Amino acid sequence: MARITVEDCLDRVANRFQLVLVATKRARQIERGSSALVEEERDKPTVLALREIADGKTNAAILDEEPEELMAGVEPEDETPTVPDGSA
Repeated sequence: MARITVEDCLDRVANRFQLVLVATKRARQIERGSSALVEEERDKPTVLALREIADGKTNAAILDEEPEELMAGVEPEDETPTVPDGSA
């Protein structure tokens, strides 16, 4: 199991900040059941995400995808604040 470094991934994304965003989103997808695009080797989702980025199998395009809740057909909860009508 080879170590993945930031330098391994920076050739694939614009900067360190984007690397964090891409790796975070992909790690969450893997954690929620998405198949890894690299051999798993008992790695945690964050390591798998970084390995995918270093191998060029995941990139910044993942940030343009719809949130998983929308893709799964889950309706977002109504977060409209309720105002008491004073008739209590």
